[in-house]
Amino acid sequence: MVKVLFGPAGFGGSYDKGIPVIAKAGLDCVEVEFVYGVKMSNETAKKVSEFAEKNKINITSVHAPYYINLSSDESQKRGASRTRILQAAERAHYLKAKYVVFHAGYYGNLSKEETYKIIKEQIGKIQSEIKAKKFNVVLAPETTGKASQFGDLDELLKLKKETGCHLCVDFAHLKARYNGKRDYKEIFDKLRKNNVKEIHSHFSGINYTAKGERNHIITPEAEIKELLSWIKKYKIDTTIINESPEPIEDSVKSKKLWGIVS
Repeated sequence: MVKVLFGPAGFGGSYDKGIPVIAKAGLDCVEVEFVYGVKMSNETAKKVSEFAEKNKINITSVHAPYYINLSSDESQKRGASRTRILQAAERAHYLKAKYVVFHAGYYGNLSKEETYKIIKEQIGKIQSEIKAKKFNVVLAPETTGKASQFGDLDELLKLKKETGCHLCVDFAHLKARYNGKRDYKEIFDKLRKNNVKEIHSHFSGINYTAKGERNHIITPEAEIKELLSWIKKYKIDTTIINESPEPIEDSVKSKKLWGIVS
């Protein structure tokens, strides 16, 4: 039977208050957000991990800071980006989170092929550091919501194949990236073809323009049902981290709908 986990992006406040709320809501997991900087010590990360385990909440992932561009034409910025990802990876290790999610970079004046080559090289360097430091985590670059950003599904699946990283499939971003043309059959066919046996995903409603993502919104029930029906059809274990303005409420709504769909 396919396994689907539901949970919010963030605690909605301090971890000691937020985790019990997530648990009481009947949810399964949470993603720890470091999007504005890694401001948690390793000692605190250990405490958060123990507290989450006590409340039977799985910390599936952390989200590294937004300030990352592994394909920058400035070596200093590439180095700073690697450092931020490694800081997030270190905290993820002590949180016992499996995935380190991040937006990898931008095309800028480079071609897609040139950008891919640079980001692949940078990810290799980060993975070498992770291995040397014995952090028990997996990098998961995320599908992005703007055509100017590196991170369409094909690029990330190629990275997975060539570097051994994983990926985060942000279904809302894919909708925004292609101006509302989100082809679930194509997405799930590619995931299956590339031997993705476990999907780590983000989901929410989303506003977008011709340039792509604008902002996340409450997740429409019809869109939740649509995604869940495809997960059921393809039978791929999936974690759904909700990133709407009400991530706990939308995760609860999603889990109830899964009970109906499945």
